[in-house]
Amino acid sequence: MTLRLDTAGPVATLTIDRPAKRNALSYAMWSALPGLLARVQAADDVRVLVVRGGEHFSAGADIGEFSTLRSGADGAARYHEAVHGGERAIATLGKPTIAAITGFCIGGGCEVALACDLRIASDGARFGITPANLGIVYDLRSTKRLVDVVGPAWAKQILFSGEIIDAATALRIGLVNEVHADVDTRVKELSEVIASRAQVSVRGAKSIVERITDGQHEDDDAVRALYDEAVHSPEYAEGVAAFLEKRSPRF
Repeated sequence: MTLRLDTAGPVATLTIDRPAKRNALSYAMWSALPGLLARVQAADDVRVLVVRGGEHFSAGADIGEFSTLRSGADGAARYHEAVHGGERAIATLGKPTIAAITGFCIGGGCEVALACDLRIASDGARFGITPANLGIVYDLRSTKRLVDVVGPAWAKQILFSGEIIDAATALRIGLVNEVHADVDTRVKELSEVIASRAQVSVRGAKSIVERITDGQHEDDDAVRALYDEAVHSPEYAEGVAAFLEKRSPRF
């Protein structure tokens, strides 16, 4: 298996582990993602998922499979479904996700990173989305994620040109949240902070932000149910008690 799932306390880490191919994602790896993400969702003790590579985050889909598994229109359609099934599994996880980005984050690798809620990059990271080099049209949901993050003008430049951009540019245009020399230390710190917060609040915020980016701008019954869940939760009672007692809450 070239994907590895490990857990340390409330933080799970999904590692892309195919260094000989710069962590290029094969059809089998894309296909394995929904099952791995289902395990994360089902693990009640896991509060945050970190997605990482090694020297490189991921150089994208395995181009070597394009002449075999992805040859012809039918093969391309099956491959497309595997890629976007994996990407959607990350994007729809009901827990916060952080991409820890090092080295190359290209094509499908960038798609995985954009499916995460937050992106923390090393100062040597490099980014690109390259369908224009391959005669492919990028998936609508994945394109929307890119537009939501960097805006339409930069999304067009990234997709039209297929150019590789550096970490400083990625930070400036909002493609990543932060850039650090030591990514692992910052990601560990941030994941532990998020894991320590009231999870009813974190889940509610994630759901409401997604609804806003999908075009919802008014409360509805589903959103009001999130508010109701929060105020009736043990976490709300603990948060108020901790505030009144001038201590840190224990969620």
